[in-house]
Amino acid sequence: MTWREDLRSRKFWCAILAELLGTLVLVSAVLGASVPGPEEAAVGPMYPAVAVGVAIIALSHCFGEISGAQVNPSLTLSLLATRRLDVLRALVYIAAQCFGACLAAWILYLALPFKTTAEHFVNRVPIELNAAQALGIEVLCTFQMVFTVYSVEDQRRRDSPEPGNLAIGVAHSAGVLIGARFSGASMNPARSLGPAIVTGFWENHWIYWIGPVMGALLAGVSHEFFFARSVSRQKLVACLTCRDIEIVETTSMTGSSLSTVTQNAARSKQANKPENN
Repeated sequence: MTWREDLRSRKFWCAILAELLGTLVLVSAVLGASVPGPEEAAVGPMYPAVAVGVAIIALSHCFGEISGAQVNPSLTLSLLATRRLDVLRALVYIAAQCFGACLAAWILYLALPFKTTAEHFVNRVPIELNAAQALGIEVLCTFQMVFTVYSVEDQRRRDSPEPGNLAIGVAHSAGVLIGARFSGASMNPARSLGPAIVTGFWENHWIYWIGPVMGALLAGVSHEFFFARSVSRQKLVACLTCRDIEIVETTSMTGSSLSTVTQNAARSKQANKPENN
């Protein structure tokens, strides 16, 4: 399907709207859970962890079959790098995700009775840590989350009854519990962008783009070319040379490489020769 056909497709625009609304809901849940009530101390990582996990499970059910419920630019870029998403769709998804996150931050900001509490929206590096340490935490948290997404998708290809949406939600919650005290555990550039625009706080903002994108790319590439059921040398070559990767995946879904499939076919022909004679 060409980009002209995409732009004329109702499903294409529904998918964009799903990414916008999904990111809006996700960021609203996380930011709302991060703000303390009146005269309360700052909340710990438990509230945001539960909020992001539950939101992801719900969004996967609502928008999973429409857009994949990616709601995360780092995941979208990872899917683009592993040839699971085309360039046009990836770029439009990222724009929709960032716009949805900005809308969520503005809505929550306008609803705050005390605007000073908006500082809890922002991901920031603690004084005790440096930028490199926070970057490493973002890479780690995003890696385990995106790797789970790829693993769930691999299970679904084999019609596994595993509750995949629950696994993805738990992976998001685990990421927040791991990194909230060290970097804020953004794992999502759009989640960091919205509050940064609303509050004007941009210190170390680059961490929350480079860290999640690096973690997502590492997770996607490592799963696709080392751990996936369809892994093969031919699949890697097809990806690097921009050839049709779906044909290679279909052939290797049994866990065999193209060369193994060819060898098995040749053996079966040889075995049938005596019978035909």
